[in-house]
Amino acid sequence: MGDTERKPSRQQVYTLLVDVGRKAGDGLPEGATGAALLCYASGVDEAEAVRETVAVLREADLAPLDVQGYGTIEERLAAGDEIDDEEAALMDRALHENSVIVAQMTTFYD
Repeated sequence: MGDTERKPSRQQVYTLLVDVGRKAGDGLPEGATGAALLCYASGVDEAEAVRETVAVLREADLAPLDVQGYGTIEERLAAGDEIDDEEAALMDRALHENSVIVAQMTTFYD
């Protein structure tokens, strides 16, 4: 057993929508005014998931402006959201890697 046994984790995965502005070196396309990033982030609570996501995005030279939380997978399912296999797999990956995954980026232009 040893390394293959895992303690029950208190971590959960939260769905977050992060609006980012422009910053030198952010990698957004020329002419873009910002972007929205759909992220899956692990944390013991939503506040920790938000803090970790903002830190990771800043480390990637992005400029987070606002974060909107949509809850855990259980909360989303209870609210009637449909979660396909690809989305569920990304959430599972975020949980097992204790990471932030950017699943989708929508770029904004004026």
